[in-house]
Amino acid sequence: MINEPELVIAKEKTARGIIFYFFAKKFVAPIIKLIWIKKIFGLENLPKSGPCVITANHQSYFDFLGLFSVLPRKITFLAAEKFFTSRFWRPIIEYTGQIRVNRDSEDKKEVFDLGVKVLRDGRVLGIFPQGTRSRSGEIEKTFTGVARFALAARVPVIPVGIKGAYEIMPPQAKKPKLKKNLEIIIGKPMDFGKYYEVEKTPELYRRITNEIILEIARLADKKYVEENL
Repeated sequence: MINEPELVIAKEKTARGIIFYFFAKKFVAPIIKLIWIKKIFGLENLPKSGPCVITANHQSYFDFLGLFSVLPRKITFLAAEKFFTSRFWRPIIEYTGQIRVNRDSEDKKEVFDLGVKVLRDGRVLGIFPQGTRSRSGEIEKTFTGVARFALAARVPVIPVGIKGAYEIMPPQAKKPKLKKNLEIIIGKPMDFGKYYEVEKTPELYRRITNEIILEIARLADKKYVEENL
């Protein structure tokens, strides 16, 4: 029996999913780039093949849309459960193969196992460590999932700083402004191989996450105060 997260991600491999993704990349992505994307830096830092975790600050729906539009590789994002109940977002999320995360659930083992499988299949996993859009545009509380995935699958982390998404469509807005304001800055891969063989503790996950978020903050010109457990 296929569990719910696997059933959702499997839809990208159907004929409808393949057509949907092709249409979105061929026609929707160029429109997003034309209207909203101002600059892209560091595309050469994204590995052309092999597994990695893409991680970025999160201010707006345009973070996801911007990354989808400019990155040449297909990304499997961790996506909040609310997108799977939205008549607008559900087909987009399901037919592009995103992973559903029930944020109120304490047991996220299925989600973690599926994310690791994506990486072990040589693909790209996308994570917003804040878990939700920032209500201020700044980097607020973060979670340590990015470190857990990177160590479990033994893959590099690609930090991305995003500027201007909050000004286009903050969380409280019902529609985006037509502003060519979005900048996406892709940093160099971060390798955490020195931690692969050591004991994995909450303190280690937090330390690695802080290191990643500090780099994202630098790329995005944001402030970030290192968090403790």
